[in-house]
Amino acid sequence: MYPKCLRAIAALALASLHSAVAKQRIAPPPGALAVRAGTPPASGMFETINGALAALPNDDSSRTIFIFPGVYNELVNITRPGPLTIYGYTTDTASFAQNEVVIQAGLSLADAGSDDASGTLRVHKDSFSMYNVNVTNTFGPGMQAIAISQYGSKVGLYACAFLGYQDTLYANEGTQVYLKGYIEGAVDFIFGRHGFAYFGGNTIASKGPGCVTASGRETDADGSYVFNQNTIILAPDAVPNTAGYIFLGRPWGVRPLCRVIFKNTVITAPLNQTIWSIWDPGDERIDDVFFAEYNSTGSGLTAPQRPSFSTLLTETQADVFNISSAVGSDYATWVDLDYLV
Repeated sequence: MYPKCLRAIAALALASLHSAVAKQRIAPPPGALAVRAGTPPASGMFETINGALAALPNDDSSRTIFIFPGVYNELVNITRPGPLTIYGYTTDTASFAQNEVVIQAGLSLADAGSDDASGTLRVHKDSFSMYNVNVTNTFGPGMQAIAISQYGSKVGLYACAFLGYQDTLYANEGTQVYLKGYIEGAVDFIFGRHGFAYFGGNTIASKGPGCVTASGRETDADGSYVFNQNTIILAPDAVPNTAGYIFLGRPWGVRPLCRVIFKNTVITAPLNQTIWSIWDPGDERIDDVFFAEYNSTGSGLTAPQRPSFSTLLTETQADVFNISSAVGSDYATWVDLDYLV
């Protein structure tokens, strides 16, 4: 459902993380509502994801939606109070490589009126999980245009792909994990203010010059972004002159108290030698940031000259930053541990 290059990326980047036996999910689990593009109303299935969501009771019951292969041109906003799981059709649940469900739209900030409203998928609820679904904002360069806007707590995104250009993944509020997925963008494409987020085992692809992260953390009560065992690559269709103009992050916001940690990262995308960036010349915003790394390796690191406002952690220091520190010590009660690296 996605170009062969994306599947090739998955095969290479996740080879060491893949389970020994691939498992498929090609039929709805018992009790699930089913969505199939182009299906007639009499089939007992829903033609759209929004149709299935509207059919769910607005209560605290746990519900499931299964989506058959297809491209779903929809803006999806999930708000129901009860726990919800969405499964995408796949022949390999452990990886995004075989995902065959695509949700796509092309709104920008200018079109929608806010970052959140431009999101192809918006999560405004707690206790939500999604597996093997690809979410794209097709707008392209020139304006903020979000693929996923995340405002819920205890949210798990597993073997999903999120693709955009500027501001792809809005990890803005709540506790959330992104495990064994694919995240693509160019400018500040993992960003937010208050979110508590853990990223593990993902392939992160830079499509153009810019920063992977833009943390706008404003108070000590806000969360951090912890990255562990991810791979950062140059996207196959990256725009010209991207090499050397990629940074791990920069501070965003009026009072940025950024807290971004990269551990055990394999970097093949050719980073700028400084690794981390200020906001803008004359408006650096670096006084209170915490940009940290441990065990960064790979061909994308060429004679790094890290700035004074970044930190290289020792192994002991790095151990403090983990999934528990990122999203809470109760993570095992809501995170699918089969995807944890």
